[in-house]
Amino acid sequence: MDYKALAQQILTDIGGKENIVKAWHCATRLRFNLKAVDKADTEAINNLDGVITVVQSAGQYQVVIGNSVAKVYDALADIAGLANDAAQPQATEDAGEKQNIVNRFIGFISGIFTPFLGALAGAGILKGLLALGVALNWLSVNSGAYQIWYAAGDAIFYFLPIFLAFTAAKQLHVNQFVSVSLGAALLYPTLVAVMSKSATLHFFGIPVVPTTYTSTVIPILLAVWVLSYLEPLFDKLFPEAIRNIFTPLLSLIVMVPLTMMIVGPIGGAISNALANGMMAVYNFLPVGAGLIMGAFWQVFVIFGVHWTFVPLMMNNIAKMGYDPLLPILSAAVLSQAGAALGVFLKIKDPKMKALAGSSVITAFFGITEPTIYGVTLKLKRPFYCAVAGGAAGGAIAGAFQVHASSFTLPSLLALPTYLGQGFAGELIGLAVAFVGAAVLTYFFGVTNEAPDETTTAKLADDTIMAPVEGTIIPLTSVKDEVFASEAMGKGLAIVPTNGEVKSPVTGTVSAVYPTGHAIGITADNGAEILIHIGIDTVQLNGKYFETLVKQNAHVNQGELVTKFDAEKIKVAGYDTTVMVIVTNTTSYAAVEPTDATEAQGNWLLKLQPKSTAKEGVTA
Repeated sequence: MDYKALAQQILTDIGGKENIVKAWHCATRLRFNLKAVDKADTEAINNLDGVITVVQSAGQYQVVIGNSVAKVYDALADIAGLANDAAQPQATEDAGEKQNIVNRFIGFISGIFTPFLGALAGAGILKGLLALGVALNWLSVNSGAYQIWYAAGDAIFYFLPIFLAFTAAKQLHVNQFVSVSLGAALLYPTLVAVMSKSATLHFFGIPVVPTTYTSTVIPILLAVWVLSYLEPLFDKLFPEAIRNIFTPLLSLIVMVPLTMMIVGPIGGAISNALANGMMAVYNFLPVGAGLIMGAFWQVFVIFGVHWTFVPLMMNNIAKMGYDPLLPILSAAVLSQAGAALGVFLKIKDPKMKALAGSSVITAFFGITEPTIYGVTLKLKRPFYCAVAGGAAGGAIAGAFQVHASSFTLPSLLALPTYLGQGFAGELIGLAVAFVGAAVLTYFFGVTNEAPDETTTAKLADDTIMAPVEGTIIPLTSVKDEVFASEAMGKGLAIVPTNGEVKSPVTGTVSAVYPTGHAIGITADNGAEILIHIGIDTVQLNGKYFETLVKQNAHVNQGELVTKFDAEKIKVAGYDTTVMVIVTNTTSYAAVEPTDATEAQGNWLLKLQPKSTAKEGVTA
């Protein structure tokens, strides 16, 4: 993959650097806060080689790349000048779309944990492996090797408030190093030693509640949140010449005792309430909890709301020493791997087979976005099979009340952290989730296979009819660089004389855009056709468009699929040219355009498969 070229194209299609409020990445996605989402050409980005899909969730514009996301982000950062995080444009009250409180909260949580989630997962796995080594008598807890490795695995959890202080400060736009100092003060060895003995300190006669904050989540987040309100007030007290010294000084003088006396205990009470409440629900019906979470975890991932569970699971481990949800979620992850395996074994399309095969491996390691967006959700039925497998496996894990001793990404690698109560049940649950999803997908999940070579050989003269009436012009002459460059595929354009769009082929509606300006149809013979009405008409947000068919509907050639008001679109200042593009052009040896200059129910394009292409004809 040419990471620089892909990053440049994404930057162009997203509306340029000037449209970016903030950019970062997680394990598989480029994440953006955009000033104007309607300036991003989602359709073009979705069709880029190297992009799995585009997701708009939690107020973020997310481009799913897969395992190469870090390299694409590095290239993007270099091109757009985002390499230095401190230099990235910061959000203001009027920058970007206004988000509701739920989206803002989810975005806040994801922004806090994403930067060091990989380190957390790796450290959790290391702790699990050490536990496994002790259980098998390979290591002694008194050995130097165990103690050094345990320090390596436990450090990020023990000092978790410091890491959270740094990332939370970045999200809340306060001094990161003052925040880190605040987190470090909560873990200061002298204070930890006193607090762990339940001894009461007094701050000018005011008692300080004896609480330890190692491995905690909520208290430091509350503390940095309070600091985000106090710091601007402190800034106003001092002239700019001395502000950089005296604002941090006053912040530490006020916030450290305030946190230990008020904010910290409140955060601890919230943490206890959350842990006790979650366990009360889980203990009431562990099988039901396992079934629901096993079934819907990947749905939560799709909508981005899974981040809300991360602090809860980490809080459980900090308060109780274990978490019951992570073993259940591993079943949901393995079910996606199983569904991808079912697709790999059944489907004949070589491209999908290769993608499904690689997706099995990535899902084993807890990275499911390529599996979901590239395979199971794209084919739909395999995703439903994975939901069923995850529900069954999660219910079994819940019935055995399996616990995770450390936080890590739910995956096969997390197995050592599940050692202990009900571990055999976890193995059974994972096997049921994986095998069950694979079997269901193999027999019921793959129904529409791509045509194989013997079928393609029969399609020597695939004909695509003109979807609208009007004047035919070359695609290269349209006033849009993406279409004119033929980067999305070969085709023709039509300057319409009416606003009726008819299906140019007999096939299945593969894409219906909410804005109504475009529709994708996959012909029964495998040709993938995109009909794009107008240039930049996505900005009309559906105005003057009426889509008459639904996603997955089967349509006949000549059937009316969309209506649009060409005159009103012109008055609004938009070009109404209709582009007809064969998006899987590379599957054919030739895309032959008509010689006609007018489209009046005649054929527009003819496709010649590679096996029967006329010598000398090129696509």
